[in-house]
Amino acid sequence: MGSQYRSAIFYRDSDQKQLAENSKKALEASGRFNQPIVTEILPATEFYRAEEYHQDYYIKNPLRYAYYRNNCGRDKRLEELWGIKH
Repeated sequence: MGSQYRSAIFYRDSDQKQLAENSKKALEASGRFNQPIVTEILPATEFYRAEEYHQDYYIKNPLRYAYYRNNCGRDKRLEELWGIKH
């Protein structure tokens, strides 16, 4: 929960912006989702790399990452939406 966990697409130029908007519109039109897609499309700004302990977290902390994926419902939701099994 919280704004730091929201989805977003960041673009660097008008072509990338248009591609992102077209992709979002196509997904909305597909009828795959029952609710509006709220992913924001925003201009890229300064990027701050996360601390080293956050990098490759799934490799450095495989048990914690597996626990997170199992308990957050991510894999179940991906399979439900896209038919992807992990």
